[in-house]
Amino acid sequence: MAKEKEILNDQERQERVNETVSKTDQFFRENKKTIYTILLTLLVLGLAFIAWYKFIYQPKCAEATAQMFPAEANFRNGEYDLALNGDGNVLGFAQVIDEYGAKGGKDVFLYAGLCELQLGNYQEAIDYLKKYKGKDNILAARALACIGDAYVGLEKYGDALNYFEKAAGLADNMFAASYLLKAGVVCEETGDNAKALSFYKQIKDKYPQSMEGYDIDKYITRIESQEAK
Repeated sequence: MAKEKEILNDQERQERVNETVSKTDQFFRENKKTIYTILLTLLVLGLAFIAWYKFIYQPKCAEATAQMFPAEANFRNGEYDLALNGDGNVLGFAQVIDEYGAKGGKDVFLYAGLCELQLGNYQEAIDYLKKYKGKDNILAARALACIGDAYVGLEKYGDALNYFEKAAGLADNMFAASYLLKAGVVCEETGDNAKALSFYKQIKDKYPQSMEGYDIDKYITRIESQEAK
């Protein structure tokens, strides 16, 4: 009996498989034209994407990168207005963004933001820097800290503190000490000496070998002496 049941079960499974194959074959025969049309469309779209990427997108990226070189050179020379706006002969970062977006690299937003910051255009600096989405933690932290600097320029100290803390948390290296120092100075500016002291002590404990760490005792002593009065 057990063997008979096993044979029947095998037959039922085979019948179900045959039925499925038959239905699949029937579906294909009935919808052959539609299936071929869909496959052909996908093939055309795939080839079109490859052609666009190779003959349009990649050349545009190369062109954008080439246009960045003069602006980067002007930036390194401290000519921030020229680096940002160009001079009619070469493009500045603002024009590169307008014409190419981020095709020349995500750093274009960081450069543009730093130029605006140096020129005292704080809101414009923030707008550019917030568009920077680089994956390098050191540069990303610098962008966050520069947003904090711009908010200080706008006297929005709460926002500035938030970005300095984010920058310090992302950097977690010697650069973090400078961001913590900025955070402490902002806290002193707003009268929150206790929080400022906590930032200064983080520098002393975590980054004593940093440039900020060498001088941090004077900041700590100043606040502690004020609190002792």
